[in-house]
Amino acid sequence: MISFILEQSRQMGYLGIVLLMSLESSFIPFPSEIVMIPAGYLASKGELNPFLCIFFGVLGSVLGALINYFLCYFYGKKIVLKYGKYVGITEAKFQKFEQFFHRHGEISTFSCRLLPGIRQYISLPAGIAKMKLFNFIFFTALGSTIWVSILVALGFFIGENEKLIAQYLQQILIILIVTVLCIIIIYIQCKKSKTQS
Repeated sequence: MISFILEQSRQMGYLGIVLLMSLESSFIPFPSEIVMIPAGYLASKGELNPFLCIFFGVLGSVLGALINYFLCYFYGKKIVLKYGKYVGITEAKFQKFEQFFHRHGEISTFSCRLLPGIRQYISLPAGIAKMKLFNFIFFTALGSTIWVSILVALGFFIGENEKLIAQYLQQILIILIVTVLCIIIIYIQCKKSKTQS
């Protein structure tokens, strides 16, 4: 499987990174790990440039997120509830995303980009809420840059060691979850102090 992914990455290059990361970031469940870690590994072999891998990975993430954003911006919640079941989005799950977005505001677009399983879907409530497009792109790109850079670095430095990648990825996810919680808490406190002053 890994050999197949590496071969596809070699053949498709940066265009493949953009296309696959667009899929990953839209409503199609597709793990970014199997795109960006092999890209990082190929970069370590001199077949790709690591900085271009990050750039095109982020570009793909933003493009995929914009698909979700504009779908909900123009068609609202109905389209998600009608077709979401085919890609694992139930009404209950969507309500959780929506509540999280309304509770934490625009910062959730950034913080959720660091959390696999949530990252794709936070764009949906942002579109429904008609979040400012510039802010949406900025926060999406910022969160995606951190996540994509981590994956490329893993592929670049330990791309051949699957067990080590799994171990580091688990540790990184724990750190990211704690970081996201801290960011949200700080954001909420700042918001409270602004409203009180």
